[in-house]
Amino acid sequence: MIKKIVLLFTIIVLASCSSSKPAVAATKKTTVQKPRVATTKKPAYSKPAVKNYPSTNNTTEVIQSTSKTVVTSDLINNYILQFKDIAMGNMKTYGIPASIILAQGILESGAGKGDLALEANNHFGIKCHKDWLGESVRHDDDSAQECFRKYPEAAESYRDHALFLVGKNRYATLFTYEKDDYKSWAKGLRAAGYATDPNYPDKLISYIERYNLHQYDCQVTGKNYVAINKTAPARKSSYDVASDPKLNMNSNDPNLYEVQKGDTLYSISKKFNLLVDDLKQKNNLTDNALSIGQKLRVK
Repeated sequence: MIKKIVLLFTIIVLASCSSSKPAVAATKKTTVQKPRVATTKKPAYSKPAVKNYPSTNNTTEVIQSTSKTVVTSDLINNYILQFKDIAMGNMKTYGIPASIILAQGILESGAGKGDLALEANNHFGIKCHKDWLGESVRHDDDSAQECFRKYPEAAESYRDHALFLVGKNRYATLFTYEKDDYKSWAKGLRAAGYATDPNYPDKLISYIERYNLHQYDCQVTGKNYVAINKTAPARKSSYDVASDPKLNMNSNDPNLYEVQKGDTLYSISKKFNLLVDDLKQKNNLTDNALSIGQKLRVK
């Protein structure tokens, strides 16, 4: 009996100890994943390649035609490249040396940058004359607001230049010269009255030889071309009476006038009631070029 009581007591004690232990919940540890961030690799910076262009002797000169234009040798070369094919085409069709056509275009249009070339696509300074029925513009030249031909594009000016020479009897002698005889053509144009400047032939020949324009004549005729590479010396475009030591050029001389900015031979001739030709004759001027500060005899 006693053994049963002891056994029962032992069981009760063990049961009470077991029920007093707190229950421990085992939880599985979870891993929180951070959001993935896409990364891009920054490309390595490299400097852009720099092209090294050869330097050129880009000289500057003033071309005096129907307007005074400052040009560079690069500008003239670009002009030649632009119109050489048209010039050679006209040589084949009309018999005018391509070298002469290009030289006249350079001189008369200021290599395409003169007032008439920009305003009217007139590259040869051709005036209206009585037989012109197309558009025209007004421009100061030997007289105020003279009539000059206007073209829709420069190529039309080149074509009209050829027709102008072919269609006028006074230029007939030119077509008796060899097609590639640019020196005879340059002198013949002056003799036929295309220009009044006595230095006109020299100017044309200078451009032809400095820029090797004769090569385009040879391309048309099939002859071998030998480059001249001649550099023409700088030429004064007009005679400044003030530089003549034989003349007494007192700055206070009432017979003299000092050229101001914006002056032209026409405006000066009107100011002193002279004809342009008389003013040019008094001062031995060969063209219409003037420079600021230049002294002109007006009486």
